[in-house]
Amino acid sequence: MLCAIRAAERGIKVVILDENRQLGRKLRITGKGRCNLTNNCDTKTILQNIPGDGRFLYSALSRFGPQEVMAYFTALGVPLKTERGNRVFPVSDNANDIAEALVRRCGELGIRWERTRAKRILTRDGSVCGVVCADGEIACRAAALCTGGRSYPLTGSNGAGYEMARELGHTIVPTRPSLVPLESGDDYCGEMQGFAPKNVVLSAYEDDKLIYKEMGEMLFTHFGVSGPLVLSASAHMRSMGSAAYRLEIDLKPALDEKKLDARILRDFEKYANKEFKNALGELAGHSMIPVLVRLSEIPEDKSVNSITRAERLRLGKLLKAFPVSISGFRPIDEAIVTAGGVSTKEVNPRTMESKLVPGLYFAGEILDLDAYTGGFNLQIAWATGHTAGCAVCP
Repeated sequence: MLCAIRAAERGIKVVILDENRQLGRKLRITGKGRCNLTNNCDTKTILQNIPGDGRFLYSALSRFGPQEVMAYFTALGVPLKTERGNRVFPVSDNANDIAEALVRRCGELGIRWERTRAKRILTRDGSVCGVVCADGEIACRAAALCTGGRSYPLTGSNGAGYEMARELGHTIVPTRPSLVPLESGDDYCGEMQGFAPKNVVLSAYEDDKLIYKEMGEMLFTHFGVSGPLVLSASAHMRSMGSAAYRLEIDLKPALDEKKLDARILRDFEKYANKEFKNALGELAGHSMIPVLVRLSEIPEDKSVNSITRAERLRLGKLLKAFPVSISGFRPIDEAIVTAGGVSTKEVNPRTMESKLVPGLYFAGEILDLDAYTGGFNLQIAWATGHTAGCAVCP
């Protein structure tokens, strides 16, 4: 929609092809329905949060960065607010307000919406000349592929854009899920299903090298782990299948090992005559206690007053570095973002036009660009959509 709006504002006749029952359907569910539309930071910070070829976006971000995005939607009548981590949301906490602001602007500009599915892009003498739809053909001077990736396929983001680009000779960098829950072969994750520890520090390792560390919350599930920390960690796992990944959870980040041992000692003195399994209620969540007992290798029925110092230190180490092995990503349709896509080497960064097919433009998640959580992925969409809309049909 933003690409269409910018083109229409330049006097170009624009048609949006979208078979969904409403425009912006995927936008309406972002940020758990709240729409984290950008991050209130500078361009350097944006680029630091893009693990791939972020430099490709330098030109687009310099013209339509976070401040421009915020000013744009404020001018469209959507009040915004900045929250923790510089995340920007509509004051209403309603993603529909962002989508409807764009829909209204499309209406004001007379942009036509055809509720149909684009199937193929036609060319003549190597340049775009039309689009084949489910119910006919539309002649055009240019076409912009803003079809998203493969995540949330029920919104129409089903990978069809990749096939249209591939048919025209573009390289598609293999796609994979990003910002996605992680599967684990550890049975105890399923035992703790529904347990959501907060204010913990999650560390992710690739072949024993630390690649991510952050404080926040997470969730144990029947398949492994999920939640904000885990989704963010997944974006750093760029070599799933060829590298070994594991997580460590610091359940007591406010305490170093010495202070934690003193805390455990106090609890053990309090419950000196109880069995070990009944002395952990103040140290861990209820569903985690049986797992801690098992992994600590301390007999569950052992009297607390007979637990050795070595056993106590082993428990402390477990609380500071609770292990979770990672066996893979959840399916891509459960991912927030798709990594991979149309190679940026074949796209002009100043215009988003194909270097192979004149009149073909790209914007958003279809490109081989993805970022960490915090509004950065939508910022990529706005910047590339704006750039394409400003350049189409020069």
